[in-house]
Amino acid sequence: MCRRPILQGARHRDDAYAEPAPARAGGMEAQCIGVRYVVNPNGIVATLKRSAMLLRSNERHPSAAWTSRDGARRPLAPAEYEALAAFRYALRHFLSFSETAAAEVGLASQQYQALLAIRGASGRDSVTINELAKLLLIKHNSAVGLVDRLESEGLVRRSVAPEDRRKVNVRLTRKGVRVFERLATAHRDELRRIGPELAEFFVYFSQQAPSAKQHDR
Repeated sequence: MCRRPILQGARHRDDAYAEPAPARAGGMEAQCIGVRYVVNPNGIVATLKRSAMLLRSNERHPSAAWTSRDGARRPLAPAEYEALAAFRYALRHFLSFSETAAAEVGLASQQYQALLAIRGASGRDSVTINELAKLLLIKHNSAVGLVDRLESEGLVRRSVAPEDRRKVNVRLTRKGVRVFERLATAHRDELRRIGPELAEFFVYFSQQAPSAKQHDR
Protein backbone atom coordinates (compact mmCIF):
# COMPACT_ATOMS: atom_id res chain seq x y z
CA MET A 1 0.00 0.00 0.00
CA CYS A 2 1.16 3.52 -0.78
CA ARG A 3 1.23 6.03 2.06
CA ARG A 4 0.52 9.70 1.72
CA PRO A 5 3.61 11.91 2.02
CA ILE A 6 3.36 14.50 4.78
CA LEU A 7 5.44 17.30 6.22
CA GLN A 8 6.96 15.99 9.37
CA GLY A 9 6.56 18.35 12.28
CA ALA A 10 3.47 19.88 10.68
CA ARG A 11 1.10 18.23 13.18
CA HIS A 12 -0.60 16.20 10.50
CA ARG A 13 -2.45 13.50 12.40
CA ASP A 14 0.25 11.73 14.42
CA ASP A 15 3.13 13.07 12.33
CA ALA A 16 3.20 9.70 10.65
CA TYR A 17 2.14 8.36 7.28
CA ALA A 18 -1.58 8.01 6.83
CA GLU A 19 -2.74 4.76 5.32
CA PRO A 20 -5.45 5.78 2.83
CA ALA A 21 -7.95 3.50 1.16
CA PRO A 22 -6.72 2.02 -2.15
CA ALA A 23 -6.45 4.84 -4.70
CA ARG A 24 -8.73 4.69 -7.69
CA ALA A 25 -8.66 6.69 -10.92
CA GLY A 26 -12.00 6.87 -12.68
CA GLY A 27 -13.11 3.65 -11.03
CA MET A 28 -9.98 1.62 -11.89
CA GLU A 29 -7.60 0.30 -9.26
CA ALA A 30 -4.25 2.05 -9.27
CA GLN A 31 -0.94 1.69 -7.50
CA CYS A 32 1.62 4.25 -6.32
CA ILE A 33 5.00 4.64 -7.96
CA GLY A 34 7.83 7.15 -8.00
CA VAL A 35 9.81 9.10 -5.43
CA ARG A 36 8.55 10.60 -2.18
CA TYR A 37 10.01 13.55 -0.34
CA VAL A 38 9.42 14.56 3.25
CA VAL A 39 10.57 17.66 5.08
CA ASN A 40 11.80 17.24 8.62
CA PRO A 41 11.33 19.94 11.30
CA ASN A 42 14.71 21.44 10.38
CA GLY A 43 13.60 22.01 6.82
CA ILE A 44 15.89 19.36 5.33
CA VAL A 45 14.41 17.45 2.42
CA ALA A 46 14.94 13.71 2.47
CA THR A 47 14.24 11.28 -0.34
CA LEU A 48 12.42 8.04 0.37
CA LYS A 49 12.18 4.94 -1.77
CA ARG A 50 8.52 5.12 -2.76
CA SER A 51 6.59 8.14 -3.80
CA ALA A 52 4.52 10.96 -4.09
CA MET A 53 1.24 9.49 -5.20
CA LEU A 54 1.92 8.92 -8.87
CA LEU A 55 -0.66 6.47 -10.09
CA ARG A 56 -0.06 3.63 -12.51
CA SER A 57 -3.35 2.06 -13.51
CA ASN A 58 -3.58 -1.69 -13.83
CA GLU A 59 -5.12 -1.02 -17.21
CA ARG A 60 -2.87 -0.57 -20.23
CA HIS A 61 -3.95 3.06 -20.67
CA PRO A 62 -4.34 4.73 -17.25
CA SER A 63 -5.55 7.98 -18.73
CA ALA A 64 -8.46 6.21 -20.40
CA ALA A 65 -10.29 6.87 -17.16
CA TRP A 66 -9.88 10.60 -17.77
CA THR A 67 -12.20 10.49 -20.79
CA SER A 68 -15.86 9.55 -20.78
CA ARG A 69 -17.55 7.50 -23.49
CA ASP A 70 -18.68 10.67 -25.30
CA GLY A 71 -15.12 12.04 -25.34
CA ALA A 72 -15.67 14.66 -22.62
CA ARG A 73 -12.89 15.17 -20.13
CA ARG A 74 -13.65 13.85 -16.68
CA PRO A 75 -12.77 15.83 -13.55
CA LEU A 76 -9.47 14.75 -12.06
CA ALA A 77 -9.56 12.20 -9.28
CA PRO A 78 -8.11 13.20 -5.89
CA ALA A 79 -5.12 10.93 -6.49
CA GLU A 80 -4.38 12.77 -9.75
CA TYR A 81 -4.27 16.10 -7.92
CA GLU A 82 -1.85 14.47 -5.53
CA ALA A 83 0.29 13.33 -8.46
CA LEU A 84 0.37 16.88 -9.87
CA ALA A 85 1.25 18.29 -6.47
CA ALA A 86 3.99 15.69 -6.00
CA PHE A 87 5.45 16.52 -9.42
CA ARG A 88 5.49 20.24 -8.66
CA TYR A 89 7.14 19.49 -5.33
CA ALA A 90 9.83 17.41 -7.04
CA LEU A 91 10.50 20.30 -9.43
CA ARG A 92 10.70 22.80 -6.57
CA HIS A 93 13.06 20.46 -4.73
CA PHE A 94 15.41 20.39 -7.73
CA LEU A 95 15.23 24.18 -8.09
CA SER A 96 16.04 24.49 -4.40
CA PHE A 97 19.07 22.24 -4.95
CA SER A 98 20.13 24.46 -7.87
CA GLU A 99 19.83 27.63 -5.82
CA THR A 100 21.86 26.12 -2.99
CA ALA A 101 24.58 24.85 -5.33
CA ALA A 102 24.87 28.26 -7.00
CA ALA A 103 24.99 30.03 -3.64
CA GLU A 104 27.91 27.86 -2.57
CA VAL A 105 30.04 29.45 -5.30
CA GLY A 106 28.66 32.93 -4.66
CA LEU A 107 26.13 33.07 -7.50
CA ALA A 108 22.40 33.56 -7.77
CA SER A 109 20.44 30.83 -9.51
CA GLN A 110 19.72 33.10 -12.48
CA GLN A 111 23.43 33.80 -12.89
CA TYR A 112 24.10 30.07 -13.20
CA GLN A 113 21.26 29.82 -15.72
CA ALA A 114 22.88 32.59 -17.75
CA LEU A 115 26.24 30.79 -17.75
CA LEU A 116 24.45 27.61 -18.83
CA ALA A 117 22.65 29.41 -21.66
CA ILE A 118 25.93 30.87 -22.93
CA ARG A 119 27.92 27.64 -22.62
CA GLY A 120 25.12 25.58 -24.10
CA ALA A 121 24.75 27.68 -27.26
CA SER A 122 24.70 25.21 -30.15
CA GLY A 123 27.93 25.29 -32.14
CA ARG A 124 29.07 28.57 -30.58
CA ASP A 125 30.89 29.84 -27.53
CA SER A 126 28.89 33.06 -27.21
CA VAL A 127 25.39 34.54 -27.41
CA THR A 128 24.12 38.04 -27.93
CA ILE A 129 22.42 39.82 -25.07
CA ASN A 130 19.15 39.67 -26.99
CA GLU A 131 19.52 35.91 -27.39
CA LEU A 132 20.32 35.56 -23.70
CA ALA A 133 17.16 37.46 -22.79
CA LYS A 134 15.08 35.12 -24.95
CA LEU A 135 16.73 31.99 -23.55
CA LEU A 136 16.09 33.10 -19.96
CA LEU A 137 12.61 34.49 -20.72
CA ILE A 138 13.54 37.90 -19.32
CA LYS A 139 13.46 41.44 -20.70
CA HIS A 140 16.43 42.85 -22.59
CA ASN A 141 17.28 45.41 -19.92
CA SER A 142 17.21 42.65 -17.28
CA ALA A 143 19.66 40.64 -19.38
CA VAL A 144 21.94 43.66 -19.62
CA GLY A 145 21.97 44.01 -15.83
CA LEU A 146 22.61 40.29 -15.44
CA VAL A 147 25.59 40.44 -17.82
CA ASP A 148 26.88 43.51 -15.98
CA ARG A 149 26.96 41.57 -12.72
CA LEU A 150 28.59 38.52 -14.28
CA GLU A 151 31.18 40.72 -15.96
CA SER A 152 31.99 42.47 -12.68
CA GLU A 153 32.67 39.01 -11.18
CA GLY A 154 35.02 38.19 -14.03
CA LEU A 155 32.82 35.35 -15.27
CA VAL A 156 31.94 36.69 -18.73
CA ARG A 157 33.27 39.22 -21.18
CA ARG A 158 31.62 41.21 -23.95
CA SER A 159 32.83 41.82 -27.47
CA VAL A 160 31.36 43.49 -30.52
CA ALA A 161 29.99 40.95 -32.99
CA PRO A 162 32.23 41.02 -36.08
CA GLU A 163 29.33 40.29 -38.42
CA ASP A 164 27.16 43.09 -36.99
CA ARG A 165 28.76 45.81 -34.88
CA ARG A 166 25.36 46.72 -33.49
CA LYS A 167 25.35 43.45 -31.57
CA VAL A 168 27.34 42.49 -28.49
CA ASN A 169 28.47 38.91 -27.92
CA VAL A 170 28.83 37.49 -24.42
CA ARG A 171 31.15 34.56 -23.69
CA LEU A 172 32.56 32.88 -20.59
CA THR A 173 36.01 33.77 -19.30
CA ARG A 174 38.39 31.07 -18.06
CA LYS A 175 37.17 31.75 -14.54
CA GLY A 176 33.60 31.55 -15.77
CA VAL A 177 34.28 28.17 -17.38
CA ARG A 178 35.78 26.80 -14.15
CA VAL A 179 32.86 27.98 -12.01
CA PHE A 180 30.29 26.85 -14.56
CA GLU A 181 31.77 23.37 -15.00
CA ARG A 182 31.72 22.82 -11.23
CA LEU A 183 28.04 23.75 -11.07
CA ALA A 184 27.10 21.89 -14.24
CA THR A 185 28.72 18.71 -12.92
CA ALA A 186 26.79 19.01 -9.66
CA HIS A 187 23.51 19.50 -11.54
CA ARG A 188 24.20 16.57 -13.86
CA ASP A 189 24.94 14.30 -10.90
CA GLU A 190 21.77 15.38 -9.10
CA LEU A 191 19.68 14.75 -12.22
CA ARG A 192 21.26 11.33 -12.60
CA ARG A 193 20.25 10.60 -9.02
CA ILE A 194 16.64 11.71 -9.29
CA GLY A 195 16.20 11.06 -13.03
CA PRO A 196 14.63 7.59 -12.77
CA GLU A 197 12.01 8.84 -10.32
CA LEU A 198 11.25 11.98 -12.35
CA ALA A 199 10.91 9.83 -15.46
CA GLU A 200 7.99 8.03 -13.83
CA PHE A 201 6.12 11.32 -13.61
CA PHE A 202 6.67 11.99 -17.33
CA VAL A 203 5.63 8.47 -18.30
CA TYR A 204 2.45 8.82 -16.27
CA PHE A 205 1.48 12.25 -17.57
CA SER A 206 2.34 11.43 -21.20
CA GLN A 207 -0.04 8.48 -21.35
CA GLN A 208 -2.59 8.98 -24.12
CA ALA A 209 -6.08 7.62 -23.70
CA PRO A 210 -7.32 5.34 -26.47
CA SER A 211 -10.28 6.34 -28.57
CA ALA A 212 -13.76 5.95 -27.13
CA LYS A 213 -14.34 3.04 -29.50
CA GLN A 214 -11.25 1.24 -28.19
CA HIS A 215 -12.28 1.99 -24.63
CA ASP A 216 -15.68 0.36 -25.19
CA ARG A 217 -14.09 -2.97 -26.18
